[in-house]
Amino acid sequence: MTDPIADMLTRIRNASVIKKSEVILGVSKIKREIAEILKKEGWVHDVKILKAGQNVESQAKKNKFLDQQEQQLDTYAFDQLKIILKYKENGKSEINNLKRISKPGLRIYAKKDELPKVLNNFGIAIISTPQGLMTNKEARKKKVGGEIICEIY
Repeated sequence: MTDPIADMLTRIRNASVIKKSEVILGVSKIKREIAEILKKEGWVHDVKILKAGQNVESQAKKNKFLDQQEQQLDTYAFDQLKIILKYKENGKSEINNLKRISKPGLRIYAKKDELPKVLNNFGIAIISTPQGLMTNKEARKKKVGGEIICEIY
């Protein structure tokens, strides 16, 4: 996989479209930090790390037509990141749009004075700065620039 962050965002986007309650994907430090920012900002309900070898209950496991061999595939060999999505009372997802900005083939950087405002500050941009990952609002307060990872609104 050439862009694991884009894969993560696409999985979250697809799961929210079909109103799935959770997304499970491979964990890495940057994915975990992005997920924690989404939780802190209120875009997702919760983020958990599932340890390797832990048996995970999934919708597929509840399906009566699966045989025992297929059910054993729910045990993971590596740590997994579980993101529990958040929905409004009317059933719509909190996340309307997830957009990858900086890509492996074309990195997009912003100086401290040029940080983006997403949807007139109703959305957020996740910025990779020398001080770590943070939202565009935090980066503006700390007066640091960096690579624009993605936008969420």
